[in-house]
Amino acid sequence: MPSQHLMDFATFARNTNPQDPAPVHLWDPPYCGDLDIVIRRDGSWFHEGRPIRRVELVQLFSSILKKENNRYYLVTPVEKVGITVEDCPFVVVGMDVSRTGGVQVLTFSTNTDEQISADSFHRLTVGNTEGVGSPHPVIHVRNGLNGLLSRAVFYRLCELSVEHHYEQTSRLGVFSSGIFFPLD
Repeated sequence: MPSQHLMDFATFARNTNPQDPAPVHLWDPPYCGDLDIVIRRDGSWFHEGRPIRRVELVQLFSSILKKENNRYYLVTPVEKVGITVEDCPFVVVGMDVSRTGGVQVLTFSTNTDEQISADSFHRLTVGNTEGVGSPHPVIHVRNGLNGLLSRAVFYRLCELSVEHHYEQTSRLGVFSSGIFFPLD
């Protein structure tokens, strides 16, 4: 049986347009506890240990997602509840390369169907996974929320990489919206 908070959030989320995330950065409602919702590293959402299979519900919940002090919450104007995010709340599953006025633009698609172009507001960075040393490529999606690039997207991004003199050294990276993003 779903908890009352989950049903309240589902009702609220149903009344929002997932293509236009709610202005959660403007809301500061009271904290009402935690829900047993987990966003796994692969981008799948679970409630009480069971997968949330309805894509529309995941899209709606992702539209009311907020990060504060390294914690994640589902937020409405009147309440917020904590959830668990194993890595990044989004996974980047696709990438398009286009040219606008002769300038390359990389546009990424998330598992929740959001589109983000790498630019000065949506920085592309590559760190390392703790303890493993493998690349951890992410793009800023919105309001402190990042999307982890899937392995296939990262490999495709690497195929586009060029050598460029950046911060007094030669680096491998990609250009998007006129900005160089190092990948090494």
